[in-house]
Formats: sequence, C-alpha cells, structure tokens
Amino acid sequence: MTEFTNKPGKKGLARIVDAFGYSCTGLKQAWDNEAAFREEACLLVVFIPLAFWLGSTVTEVALLLMSCFIVLITELLNSAIEAVVDRVGAERHALSGRAKDIASAAVLVSLLQVLVVWGLIIWQRFFS
Repeated sequence: MTEFTNKPGKKGLARIVDAFGYSCTGLKQAWDNEAAFREEACLLVVFIPLAFWLGSTVTEVALLLMSCFIVLITELLNSAIEAVVDRVGAERHALSGRAKDIASAAVLVSLLQVLVVWGLIIWQRFFS
C-alpha cells in the first residue's frame, strides 16, 4: 500500500519514476483484489490480436483497441470509487450507494461502447 507523507514532493525524473511506481502498484492492487478487472484484462489479451486482424485500417485498429482500454480505465476508476466509499464507512447510506451505482453504470456504458464500435466495424467488414 502507498504511504502518504507531508514531505515536499520530488521533481523531474524522480517524480515521474515515483508516479510510475504508484501506477504499477495500483494495477497490481486491481489485479489482486478486483475480479472484474482480471476478467476484462484477460479478455483484452484475446481482443488485441483480434483488433489487428479485424481492423482494415490503422484507424479501425485504434478504435477497436481504445474501446477495450476504456473499459479497463473505467473499471479502475469504479474500483477506486468503491474502495473510497468502503473506507469511509460500512453503514448503508444513499450517497454511498449512489456513488457505487453510478461508477458501475460507467463501466456498463463503456462495455456498451465496445459492443457498438466492434459491432459497426464487424458489420462494415463482413456485411457491407
């Protein structure tokens, strides 16, 4: 877990290296603690080669890949929101439920976006 201190922040390359380390720690935490993140990351391993096979242009490949990465990004943000809400307190509160539901809805919208992008490109490639 990352420790927070009141020391003056680092600058330059040291700050970038530290930030990269924190990001890697976050990815590891998501992998270790979030089943949905693991499932979506494993699907990405399958979808990356499919994107290169399916896309006819660099733009199509980029759209296919970006749509998948947006799901991971959204899942990371959803997990962060859930962790903060759980940290604040275990009692039920309408705002806590709303925050978690809205974050979950963001993941759903990102998944729907994958369906639209992939569906349109598949339709264009095979049916038009």
